[in-house]
Amino acid sequence: MRKQDLVKEVASEAGLSEAQATKAVNAVLDGIQNALAKNEEIQLSGFGSFKVVERAGREGRNPRTGETMQIAARRSPTFKAGTQLKRAVEGAA
Repeated sequence: MRKQDLVKEVASEAGLSEAQATKAVNAVLDGIQNALAKNEEIQLSGFGSFKVVERAGREGRNPRTGETMQIAARRSPTFKAGTQLKRAVEGAA
């Protein structure tokens, strides 16, 4: 599913025009992005949670040359699925 498919689904489910649904989807995604940028955790009951984790620097290898290189420490967003989402996915299999 692409973003446009999600917009169509939201428009259909909520009885909105596609333009209104696009604004709603964009607002939700922007809200999640902005909260993560501020290092805040987002918990959506029944769906899951988003948070930022610190990845330590490490040594890696350049796949082309095989030489070692240093990979810098960074912050990375993660998602953990909630119980209700896990059950829905298991039931759809």
